[in-house]
This record gives sequence, C-alpha cells and structure tokens, in this order.
Amino acid sequence: MHTVFGDMFISLSLSSALQVSILGFIGGVLSGFIGSGGAFFMTPGMMNLGVPGVVAVGSNITHKFGKAMVGAKKHGELGNVDKRLGIFLILTSFIGIRIAVWINSMLFKSGGGDGHGSGGSAASNLYISMVFIGILTVVAVSMLRDALRSGDGEGDQGPSRKIADFISRLNLPPYFFFPAADVRVSLWILMAVGLATGYLAGTIGVGGFIGVPAMIYVFGVPTAVATGTELYLAMFMGAFGAINYAYLGFVDIRLTILLYMGSLIGIYVGAYGTKVVKEVLIRIVTGTIILLCVLSRGIAVPVYLRQLGWIQMNPGWDGYFNTASKFMLFAAGGTGTLIILYNVIRAYRQRRHIEHRLRKIQEAPASSTVCLEVPKANKIEKAAVN
Repeated sequence: MHTVFGDMFISLSLSSALQVSILGFIGGVLSGFIGSGGAFFMTPGMMNLGVPGVVAVGSNITHKFGKAMVGAKKHGELGNVDKRLGIFLILTSFIGIRIAVWINSMLFKSGGGDGHGSGGSAASNLYISMVFIGILTVVAVSMLRDALRSGDGEGDQGPSRKIADFISRLNLPPYFFFPAADVRVSLWILMAVGLATGYLAGTIGVGGFIGVPAMIYVFGVPTAVATGTELYLAMFMGAFGAINYAYLGFVDIRLTILLYMGSLIGIYVGAYGTKVVKEVLIRIVTGTIILLCVLSRGIAVPVYLRQLGWIQMNPGWDGYFNTASKFMLFAAGGTGTLIILYNVIRAYRQRRHIEHRLRKIQEAPASSTVCLEVPKANKIEKAAVN
C-alpha cells in the first residue's frame, strides 16, 4: 500500500478538518434544498484542500450512500419510489461505475502530480475536472434558462414531453411497464440511462444530474417519483461505488465522517427551505451556485496542465490559482447557503409569531373577549343617535 499510494491521504489539521465539515454542511444544505446530492460542491471543495481527485470522489460517494438511504426511505413511505424501475437502472449503473473507477484509478496510477495536493495525479485531477465542467455547465445553463422561463409565466405547464413522446414512437423492443411511475420504457433506453448515470456517479460522485432529468424528460416519469427513484438508485450506487473505491484504497474514512458531521445537519435545513422558498428562486440559486462551482474548477485546470507539461507556467503560481478556485467555491456555496438560511429563519420566526398570537387568543378568558367587543357596540349606538 505504501509503495503505490504512499502519502496519498492529506494530513488533517484542526483547520482542514473544520473546512471539510463546513463543506459537508453546505453540501447538505444544497442537497436538501434541491433534492440532489451536494457532490458538485463537496468533491471540488476537497480537491481545493489538496485531496487527490480520485480520493475526493471515493470518499464522497461513500458518504453519499448513507444520505441516499435516508432519503429513499422517506420517499418510499410517500409512495414516490418505483423499485422495479430502480432495479433495471441499477444493473447497468454498476457497469458505468466500474468503467469510471477503472479510468480514474488508471489515470491516478499514471502519475503526473508534482506538488498540488499530496501525491495526487494531475492526469486524474484534470480528467475529473473536465467531466465536472462539461456536464455541470449544461445542467446549470439549462436550470437557469428553465427558471427564467418560469419567471415569465411560461414554466407552469410542467416538464416538456417532447423527448419522451419522440422515443415512444420508436420501435425499440423489448418494452417494460413500471406501475408506480406509470410509464412503458424500452430496455435499450433503460440500459443507456443507467450506464450514463453510473458513469457520472463513479467519475465525479454525483449521478442524479443525469438520472433525474432522464427519468422526467426521456421516460416521462412524474417529478416526485423520479426524485424518489433516483435516491433509491443512489443508495445502491453509493454502496457499490464505495466498495470499488475502498478496495483500491481510494476512500479516506476520515473525510467521509467529517462530511457526515456537517451534511446530516445541513440536509434538514435545506429540506425545510424547500417549503418556504419559491420554486423559481430555488432553481435560480441552484443554477447560479453550480455555474460558479464550474468556474471555480476551471480556475484550477491550468495547474494540472502545467504539472502534465502541457503548458509553461511558473510553479509558484499554483498556490494563487488554487486559492482563487477555493475562494470562489466557498463564496458560491456560502452565499447560497446564507440565502437559504435567511429564508428559513425568517419563515421560522413568522411561524413562531403566529403560533404565539394563536396561543394568546386561546388562553384569553371569554370575558375579555366580550369586553373587547363592548366599545365597538357603544360606538355604533352613539353613531345611530347622532
């Protein structure tokens, strides 16, 4: 183990441990707020702290398993999980995870790191960053465009069924019917979506950004069922991904526990926020945060390019690029979390104020109510006399 991985895991000081817990809290708030994993924030955040990308992904996907299990149980109680559909997707998602783990591990062992992080591979860091940038840019832009359309009054008609209707006209047997989701889907489409979801989850630690939209827009599944089924799927993908990365020595259990310490608190805050914040604002905040996280990861890319010898740059600049990337990431996540917390606290105080007033009314004796009404009656009688 020492000859291959050596000093792969970073040394944790009180400061870095606290920062990982903060990453978990912010990621948990965002996860509960948007109904998807906060890996788009936590994975690059750990990389900014010097954690090799492959270890950040492995530790985060291990942390994802527990959160998904809790969420899937809750959605299952509400009837929002199509287990049959989830099982079909699980089978091919495992293949996608295996492909992603193999690519990440091969790139890591190929070397290329010369100072950014602790023994990390610039090749795997660059690969993870580019997949992250490519996929999440599309997600963020689509989310912001959808939110702006909703703000103009065009987004009240529900999800578009253009893709689902087009695919339903294609003759791609065999087909399977899923009663909870009330959809009929081709096996080949199921396999493609499961493979893509597993690959993305295994590469950057988050697959829901493919799984949920695919179920809604490609399969035609209701949004609530798509979210619940994705969490059910994520529970198994997280467990399988954790086993694969842990077997290769790419899971730092210290980071996983620190992420849990923050995220298990944050997820409840974020979930409460969905009840008191307008849906359009949720999508705008989420899309903006994701876009800034993508920009943050893009700032770190020149460091990996220099380490691979693809560009010429003063090695002393690595620290500046990493600091700028880290600052933008925490600024994006911190600002978004503050907006959510502000709305949550304001709604909580309003609710407590209303409960206090109702309690005073209920506790007031009947005579005091009568006394309050007497002056009004006297005023009416005087007005009548005049």
